[in-house]
Amino acid sequence: MSTDQTPAAAGDGFPYTLTRTLDAPAAQVWRAWTTPDQYARWAYAVPGSVEMDVRPGGTWKATMRTPDGTEFPLTGSYVEVDEHSALTIGMDVPGRPDPATMTVELTEQGPRNTAITLRQTCDTAEERDGAKQGSTMLLDGLTAFLAGGERG
Repeated sequence: MSTDQTPAAAGDGFPYTLTRTLDAPAAQVWRAWTTPDQYARWAYAVPGSVEMDVRPGGTWKATMRTPDGTEFPLTGSYVEVDEHSALTIGMDVPGRPDPATMTVELTEQGPRNTAITLRQTCDTAEERDGAKQGSTMLLDGLTAFLAGGERG
């Protein structure tokens, strides 16, 4: 497993990119990201709270649980869906007229390895830092789930 992190670039907004190589084929990674029961097992979601209509314009929702037990609801929609390859996910943000978007790209690197890249551009450095921390936790949980272990 490898992880690359790209620092924020000057210009529009505050972007980040996280890339990791996973020990699983792209189809398995896709199922983990787009199947409610699997997603709940690695993404810190409350079991039974995840709903997904994985198609362009389809909606999703989940109640997330932080390590300290705090729960908070998230909602959004799917902007782009390219099965086994890419998802662009819109995330509703209170007080913001347009959803924040995150792109998930999968690139198969042989029969058992997939590179996953998460990209997001945020409005502020603080928002970027929080989103990057959350995305890193997601990748850690996904990596552990695919390895058959516990998230973390």
